[in-house]
Amino acid sequence: MTLKDKIINKELTIGSWLSFGYTPITEMMCKIGFEWLVIDMEHTSITEHQAMQMMQIISAHDIPPLVRVGSNDELIIKKTMDSGAHGVIVPMVNSKEDAKKVVEAVKYPPSGNRGVGLFRAQNYGIGFSEYVDWHEKNSIIIVQIEHIDGVNNLPEIMSTNGVDAFIVGPYDLSASIGYPGNFEHPKVEKALNNVLKYMEKSEKPGGFHVVHSDVNQLREKINKGYKFIAYGDDMVFISEKLSKEKIILEKFINRKST
Repeated sequence: MTLKDKIINKELTIGSWLSFGYTPITEMMCKIGFEWLVIDMEHTSITEHQAMQMMQIISAHDIPPLVRVGSNDELIIKKTMDSGAHGVIVPMVNSKEDAKKVVEAVKYPPSGNRGVGLFRAQNYGIGFSEYVDWHEKNSIIIVQIEHIDGVNNLPEIMSTNGVDAFIVGPYDLSASIGYPGNFEHPKVEKALNNVLKYMEKSEKPGGFHVVHSDVNQLREKINKGYKFIAYGDDMVFISEKLSKEKIILEKFINRKST
């Protein structure tokens, strides 16, 4: 069963996020067991060329490579898909018009208006027809709900033909309400509860990014009904590990100094 099938069937899938454009780290993340990996090109310094190299490694491990693009821009989305992404996660989708723009950028006519070109996704020019068949059935469109306007317009956004799922961006969502990072604030909790209420009756799945490696939070999001869950981030995993090692090292250094 493909990732697209799992999303359509609202089955639980767990992936992760890549913030470093360093291919050995990408390869290490491929060996953990995640069902999909997202290359983040919005908040990182990952270049287009680095992203393509990362996609090559991810695909070689039979894992679907997704890309969180920097903006809802048809040129960026087109180049990302042509480089071999199986799908895109698009930030700040706040209206049905935003969602339609994403679909049009990903899909070829008549479903969209994506320009036709030949690159890695089309087997470097000798596999266009095969790619078109694959793309129509398997390309994935995830919209990111990370603004209160997106929450308020969620039913209209998800009614857009071609949108497969959404994923909550908790930090930007809380910031849009005026309380960045304060997920316990009543207004932020209300917004997240409205997302949950929508998911209870939606035919399309919702997702959430559990940024830190907190298994209790992961379990909580699963129990609340989120189906497309990003767990952690290569950068965060490394930072968390180093922070723990720093504490251990400081104990020995302090002991030695006394």
